[in-house]
Amino acid sequence: MKSSGDLPLKFIADNMLGKLTRWLRILGQDVKYTAKFVDSELLKIADNEKRVLLTHDFMLYKRSITNGLDAYYFEGTLLSDCLSELVTRYHLPLVLDINNIRCSLCNNKLKSVKKAEIQKNLKENTIFYYNKFWKCPGCDQVYWFGSHWKQINKTLNQINFKNDEVYEK
Repeated sequence: MKSSGDLPLKFIADNMLGKLTRWLRILGQDVKYTAKFVDSELLKIADNEKRVLLTHDFMLYKRSITNGLDAYYFEGTLLSDCLSELVTRYHLPLVLDINNIRCSLCNNKLKSVKKAEIQKNLKENTIFYYNKFWKCPGCDQVYWFGSHWKQINKTLNQINFKNDEVYEK
């Protein structure tokens, strides 16, 4: 399901979905989030910016649907289940594409940087073992494919396997 004109989907998440927001951003999804949004702000932004509202709040979900907005309500709280539901519903790719990864903190697209540009901000082991780095132009957070990416890939592979089982039934 795509938004009008087959533009890429954009999301806005309520304050109960911070962890899911970070994962979606890593997967390249545009997700607006702050723990400070109140319901009326979420609805207004979803409407004005044509974003899909993601929520754990059933009453907020009902209000958004009543107002003609696209919204998704999560009953469960397991991250893998929530990601799996979104992948199935909105046909989202579960792929780590460095050209699309967004900053997990502020949602800006990452930019490739040379090691020399960010070396002073990194630990010695990181500088020694890794050569490719990306930086967020919004908050200056630096990223690299460290050991934590193995766990991210493992989680994504489990979700892909789970979704394949659903499609086979």
